[in-house]
Amino acid sequence: MRMTASTDLALRVVMRLAVANGDGNGNAGGDAASMPTTREVAAAMAVPYSHAAKVVTRLQHLGIVEARRGRNGGLTLTDAGRSTSVGWLVRELEGVRDVVGCEDDPPCPLRNACRLRSLLRQALEAFYSTLDPVTVEDLVASPTGPVLLGLAARPAAS
Repeated sequence: MRMTASTDLALRVVMRLAVANGDGNGNAGGDAASMPTTREVAAAMAVPYSHAAKVVTRLQHLGIVEARRGRNGGLTLTDAGRSTSVGWLVRELEGVRDVVGCEDDPPCPLRNACRLRSLLRQALEAFYSTLDPVTVEDLVASPTGPVLLGLAARPAAS
C-alpha cells in the first residue's frame, strides 16, 4: 500500500506539532510562542503552503489540530491529536478503499472468483493493525523529536 501525499504530509505535520507544542521529546507543554503557523510548518516540511493549508484544515475537522488566528495565533496539536492512534488517523485520511480497482470501469472480469482481492484486504488490515497501537506521541519519542525540532524553515515550493 502506498499512502497519498496528503496523508504523508498530515502525519509529518502532526509529528512536527507534537514537538513544537512540547518539550522536544514528545511530552506535552509549550506556550504560545512555540505555536508555529501553517506557513512555518509548510516551510519546515518543504511543501507548498496551499498543500499544507489543505492538510491542516482536514486535521482541524478531525479534531487533531487547533488553529488560532491573530497575533498569538498558530497551530497546536489537541490532546486528542497527541493520543490518537496512527492507524485510526491513516484510515480517516486515506478513506476506505480497496488496494486494487476490482470495481473500476470496466470492472475486472475475475472479480467474482478472485482470491487476490481478499488476500490484499487482509494485508491492508495487517498494515493498519500494526499502526493501531501507535500514538502520535509515540512517533515523536527520542530520537525523532529532537530531529523534528531541528528542522529549519526552508523556502517552500510555491
